Amino acid sequence: MEELFIIHTDGGSRGNPGPAAIGVVICDAKENPLKSYGEKIGIATNNEAEYQAAISALKKTKQLLGAESAKRASIEVRADSELMVRQMNGQYKVREERLRLLFVEVWNAMQDFKEVRFKHIPREQNALADKMLNDALDGNDQKTQTLF
Repeated sequence: MEELFIIHTDGGSRGNPGPAAIGVVICDAKENPLKSYGEKIGIATNNEAEYQAAISALKKTKQLLGAESAKRASIEVRADSELMVRQMNGQYKVREERLRLLFVEVWNAMQDFKEVRFKHIPREQNALADKMLNDALDGNDQKTQTLF
């Protein structure tokens, strides 16, 4: 049985590059949050942080589901980073070397699932992932928050 999971991701830095963090919200098909977390990732650019959020989200989702269930799962990654989404969808070339390495990491993580799609969404529709990343940057580390 195939299952759909919607994952909201956000990455950002204060300064570009600067102290950076990611925010992730893993939801079921009806967008009910199952797990959310924010985490500092060190010094990075905004674009690097966006990619790191997608990598972390896919890895955590695989852990949450288990390897066998992940193989049957379809994932929709929703992010407000137009650059990352368009690069992952093949609409833009990945020209920057550091992003190219992160692109490959996301691509490899995608292979653990039946299907992974990327969808660009407005920032307003990504509020919880944004909150998780800003809480992490502010030092309110909520590495993992289970919501079920």
